Amino acid sequence: MDRNKLRELLEQPMAQDLMDRFGMAGKPAEAFDEQTITKLEPVWKLVDATKLPIHVPVYGEYDRKWWKEAVIYQIYPMSFCDSNGDGIGDLPGIISKLDYLKELGVDVVWLSPIYDSPNDDNGYDIRDYQAIHPDYGTMEDFDRLLEETHKRGMKLIMDMVLNHTSDEHRWFQSALHDPDSPYKDFYIWRKGKADGTPPNNWQSFFSEPAWNYYPELDEWALHLFSRKQMDLNWENPKLRDEVVKILNWWLQKGVDGFRLDVINLISKFEGLPDGDPLFGLLGMEQYFYGPRLHEYLKDMNARAFSLYDSYTVGEGCGLGARTTNCISMQSAKELNTVFCFGHFEEPGRNKYEDYAYDLNFLKNYMLPIQQDEDIDCWNTVVFDNHDNPRFLNKVSRDPAECEKIARLIALMEMTLRGTVYLYQGQELGMRDTAFRGPEEFRDVEAINLYKSLIESGKTEEEAFAYVAPGTRDQARTPMQWTAGENAGFTTGTPWLRLADDYELRNAEAETADDASIFSFYRKAIALRHAYKTLVYGHFTAEQPELADFMGYTRRDDDGEFYVEMNLCNHTISRPRSVEGMECLLSNYEDTAADLRPYEAAVYRIR
Repeated sequence: MDRNKLRELLEQPMAQDLMDRFGMAGKPAEAFDEQTITKLEPVWKLVDATKLPIHVPVYGEYDRKWWKEAVIYQIYPMSFCDSNGDGIGDLPGIISKLDYLKELGVDVVWLSPIYDSPNDDNGYDIRDYQAIHPDYGTMEDFDRLLEETHKRGMKLIMDMVLNHTSDEHRWFQSALHDPDSPYKDFYIWRKGKADGTPPNNWQSFFSEPAWNYYPELDEWALHLFSRKQMDLNWENPKLRDEVVKILNWWLQKGVDGFRLDVINLISKFEGLPDGDPLFGLLGMEQYFYGPRLHEYLKDMNARAFSLYDSYTVGEGCGLGARTTNCISMQSAKELNTVFCFGHFEEPGRNKYEDYAYDLNFLKNYMLPIQQDEDIDCWNTVVFDNHDNPRFLNKVSRDPAECEKIARLIALMEMTLRGTVYLYQGQELGMRDTAFRGPEEFRDVEAINLYKSLIESGKTEEEAFAYVAPGTRDQARTPMQWTAGENAGFTTGTPWLRLADDYELRNAEAETADDASIFSFYRKAIALRHAYKTLVYGHFTAEQPELADFMGYTRRDDDGEFYVEMNLCNHTISRPRSVEGMECLLSNYEDTAADLRPYEAAVYRIR
């Protein structure tokens, strides 16, 4: 490849993010040898075909918006609070805990899906977008939840799944059983290959081929996730019209916005060509940033989101920091923010690997993002969610260390620029649990992976040992409210086993203890609310070259703050004197000459 062409391609956001993924971040065209250039030919073809807009940063003062200043709390309804003893969390249970969230300092509640669903993927397989699953209650219960949330000065956003529906959705059932159905083209159908195999080699995210065969039609239908989650055909304008109607229906009801599940997958490349193994999951390069994605997002914004004072955050599955910015530019009028999960695992690792996460990687990932003060883009700051094991456990499994690390993460979250997200139980320092066997899994992703490992020749013990640390069930264990029976989550039998430590770590005990992790989160959130400098202020890294140390200042006309953190489990020298500064919050009770293991503090300079 011509070096000038390579240089041009390396300026593209997608190329830069892919180079991050391959461990080649920041390499100029001259640094690539011919063998590597040839090996990465599929990357250059993809980048050239996609032709993303190259974002030109804008500098100045940030526009102030409620969603930029918000601390958003994700609730996984099935595991939050059960009011009727059936072992499954529900809407009345959430209503009963709104005062707890208000005490913590939460501004916005985000509900994972509560729609009618067969629950093959715990609600992310929607059967009816405008109905509540009976396990969670009724639409009247939802209306009361919305009213009670707003009454407390908080907002509520819904989890919306628009890449796929359940195969039990009326659209798909009509397509399957009525030859003349207008809904046939709402989904992605193809004829198989001459040898009877699927239309292409794509694999689903859940360890199986991405196609279902339907003999009654002699056609295959695409599913990027479970076999019951059928991908929607966004090429069809009638489908897009239906989506806009659904969004407006909820916005008119009074919800304050949406978290959009795997929203970047809705556009697929024409022809659905075979996937290249270079990209990992077979086929992913053909849809993780499709050619019409920007068009679809602009359309939803124009016809729904922008008509209300709403907030949107997209789940950017497979995206990196730069492609995320391309979707969340305020000037583009698409989404307000996008989740980027590049910091959840170290390069070359995955969530199923049991390893010690190095916080130095987190620092090196976060600093460039924070120092890029482009006012046209706004970040999200997130460490935990329903799809990943607890971040706390990635760093350490030592109980004494975890106490300090949990507070360090809290202080970091509340002093970085971006909309802040907490996941239920994070404020308690909830941790992973030791599953006893595969029969305890409820996560379809983990169940399918376990089966595929067995089929590939692994023993049951080997397969279980690999899957258990990374199953999404780790983040979905029931919320720990008390030290009593079933952690106060239910009077019945919990749908998923409890974590092992609820007698020591629960909301009842921690809300009453001024020295608890909950109380530390509450104080850190209060600081963020009190000092808008911690939201909008200029960010300057302090001695970023020092290993095991992360320091930065946040500064504007209203004040200046200094944050220091020891990222390791041994004492290090303090790089900057804090004499004369006012300590606002620390995870140690005093200030010593050096920074002690995982010590973190924020100071006011003026």
